[in-house]
Amino acid sequence: MFYKKYVMSIKKQYLKKDGVCKVTFSYNEKVNSIENIRIPGDFNNWDTNCEQMKKIKTGGFSQTINLDSGKAYQFKYLINDSDWVNDTEADQFVPNGLGSSEPNSVIAL
Repeated sequence: MFYKKYVMSIKKQYLKKDGVCKVTFSYNEKVNSIENIRIPGDFNNWDTNCEQMKKIKTGGFSQTINLDSGKAYQFKYLINDSDWVNDTEADQFVPNGLGSSEPNSVIAL
């Protein structure tokens, strides 16, 4: 399925104490065919049953995750528990071992 990739965004908020960065992942467009979005990645052992992003008033989705600063994490969006999508706002992309057309998104903190 095709999803508009330009509607994704990542916001980083570094907390001075604790060495933590609050990362807000957003999918900012209402798409009726999207029932849920999850964010499996290094930070949750690629758990495909991780907490779903919350639906926001505009119809999009958002989730804030506290991550350790000074590290890089691979992740992907899992839409409707079946479609893996990269975030075009990721800091970089790396091969995931499933072929050159299947990279993972990376967020560097």
